[in-house]
Amino acid sequence: MKIASMKIHNFRGYNKEIEVMFEDLTVIVGKNDVGKSTVLEALDIFFNDGKGAVKFDKSDINNCGLAECNTEVSISVCFVDLPKSIIIDTSVSTSFESEYLLNDAGQLEIIKRYSNSGNPKIYIKAKHPQNIKCSELLLKKNSELKKMINEESIECENLNINAVMRKALWEKYQDNLQLEECEIDVSKEDAKRIWENIASYLPIYSLFQSDRKNSDTDSEVQDPLKEAVKQIINDESLREKLKDIADTIREKIKEVSDRTLSKIKEMDEDIANSLNPVIPKDKDLKWQDVFKNVSITGDENIPINKRGSGVRRLILLNFFRAEAERRAVHNENANIIYAIEEPETSQHTNNQFKLIEALKNLSELDKTQIIITTHSPNIVKSLEYSNLRLIKNNDAIKTIEPVEPGKLKYPSLNEVNYVAFGEVTEEYHNELYGYIEFRKWLNDYKSGKKTMAYKKQSKNRDIIDSQLILTEYIRHQIHHPENKLNIRFTRDELGTSIEMMRKFIESKSSSTLTK
Repeated sequence: MKIASMKIHNFRGYNKEIEVMFEDLTVIVGKNDVGKSTVLEALDIFFNDGKGAVKFDKSDINNCGLAECNTEVSISVCFVDLPKSIIIDTSVSTSFESEYLLNDAGQLEIIKRYSNSGNPKIYIKAKHPQNIKCSELLLKKNSELKKMINEESIECENLNINAVMRKALWEKYQDNLQLEECEIDVSKEDAKRIWENIASYLPIYSLFQSDRKNSDTDSEVQDPLKEAVKQIINDESLREKLKDIADTIREKIKEVSDRTLSKIKEMDEDIANSLNPVIPKDKDLKWQDVFKNVSITGDENIPINKRGSGVRRLILLNFFRAEAERRAVHNENANIIYAIEEPETSQHTNNQFKLIEALKNLSELDKTQIIITTHSPNIVKSLEYSNLRLIKNNDAIKTIEPVEPGKLKYPSLNEVNYVAFGEVTEEYHNELYGYIEFRKWLNDYKSGKKTMAYKKQSKNRDIIDSQLILTEYIRHQIHHPENKLNIRFTRDELGTSIEMMRKFIESKSSSTLTK
């Protein structure tokens, strides 16, 4: 399974419901404190039920919602690439489709609702039979299904298998199922087993947070090494050797207990007739626990938590990559979603480029999705528009939108970086100026604007005094860095000129639309 989309409602800064669409690689951008990390942490709560990096508590309820006495938080996720067959209440295979567990879009939609704190109520939103004679079959016990089959005199090949009986009942009313999209409460007692089985098909979600401690005892370091230990120990030839070790230990322990019993009898024969050591069977021996404190060191046996922050973080990030590739090589059934906050943190610019390329390659692996948040213009410029999701505040309402051409009317990642991070660059200034020039709007743009003195330098080194508007002043300095006769423009002036051009393009575009 892979995530197609998610919805959040009344969670932290998200008062109104928002929807996020996902690709194999999804990069969430936006200004500080706009809610990027909230998306990743909502997914962690959804998938890991408080056993991951984040635990839901009362403080996660949106303040506006609380003021309106709304204490219910909703996190829902839609899944695609579903398994063709599933087992949900017996050992017999069925499917999401044949159990009428898919929504109108043919996706598996799971909703979790949290009130204050504690366990959520869980629903599956599906286009499901509403005919009272064959509705809510998933919530019925075996005895109830049998009774329905017998009362309607329906032929059924096996009255001991719930999936077979449900199929027979639905086939009986095939022409009158009254399919409607509804919410099936799978947190009810009778449906818990079904939900537990469905949950086993969900992707594994692993969140790498930006403010984590980054030590060599962290789970992201420990878990891959422990997984490696498990695989090594499960090797058949090695298990034979471990069995021999266990048998030897049993013999030695038996010898110790026999000697102890002999000494006891010397003192008092009535205390005990036997001392039998209790040792777990071979299959129950947890050999991996012997290696539970596995760790790693780098050059000269220096633990990674003693290295620089950039090195520590890079090592841990690459454990993510190694683990995903391991799963792909071993063709494990579970999909995995790696969510990484600000992977550029503490990284040199060159490493940022290498890192995003590595994550792009990782997202192309089967059964793997990557979700990251970033403040790095370098990372943004390395992506496709389809990978980007921009969080914006519009009149106090948050939106998370695919990134599309904006003021420039053509794809510009410089524009994305300006909108997402407020990044002011000479490159973006050139794009805006070039666009105005291309549209033959330059004279209109210059009209009525205040000018400033600028000394031009001709090819024969003559100095020409002129008057330019701020945008042209900056434009000339960008394209003629050899001219040192003028005071260099400031970053604030660059930002002012960019905003002036954006507003002008917007006004021109609006007037064109109204004609």
